[in-house]
Amino acid sequence: MKGAKLHCRIAGFCATINKTLDMKLLAPLLMAAALAASATAAHANGPAPAAKPDLEKGAASYGTVCVACHAEDGNSAIAENPKLAQQHPQYLVKQLEEFKSGKRESAIMQGMAAMLEEQDMKNVAAWLASKPAKPGEAADKALVALGEKIYRGGIADRNIAACAGCHSPNGAGIPAQYPRLSGQHAGYTEAQLKAFRDGVRKNSLQMTGVAAKLNDREIKAVSDYIAGLR
Repeated sequence: MKGAKLHCRIAGFCATINKTLDMKLLAPLLMAAALAASATAAHANGPAPAAKPDLEKGAASYGTVCVACHAEDGNSAIAENPKLAQQHPQYLVKQLEEFKSGKRESAIMQGMAAMLEEQDMKNVAAWLASKPAKPGEAADKALVALGEKIYRGGIADRNIAACAGCHSPNGAGIPAQYPRLSGQHAGYTEAQLKAFRDGVRKNSLQMTGVAAKLNDREIKAVSDYIAGLR
């Protein structure tokens, strides 16, 4: 009788152990199945939509990081600092990302861009795009004719393409492809073209190829013409 009871207790104990072991083995399988189902559902629904730019946050970030150099509305009054108002947001984000990574070199801008996360950049760029650009004016009237010739028609015998082909006849550019140039400070444009030509600025092979064929007088002329474009 005692033997029978002992046998029953042992049998019950073993059954309990087996159930415990089964649950320990089953739990990871159930978890893996749940994760797989979740991943399948996410794939079926597609990637989560990107957050829309927040103009209010963009204004706040701009006021903290950018306003000292680029003015309250993005229309810098300093020739060395570019006007950013009404610029295509995709272009602005690309430049900020490349300043941050070091692909586009600038000790000042790399430090500023380092303070911004990707969404901050999108917010700032969208806010700037919403601000109207103030028109500029050509300063060197004697060079305007040469600048217009290069901008609109290029220089055929030296295989220099017309700027208007990418940046449009009125300098508005093409969203997500080529930046707006209309009204940009002549001094800033001149400095960038020389930086492309001399290999200092390296984040556009296309612009490096164009600028490499231009001499100082031609660069100054086209930069001055761009300043007066409307």
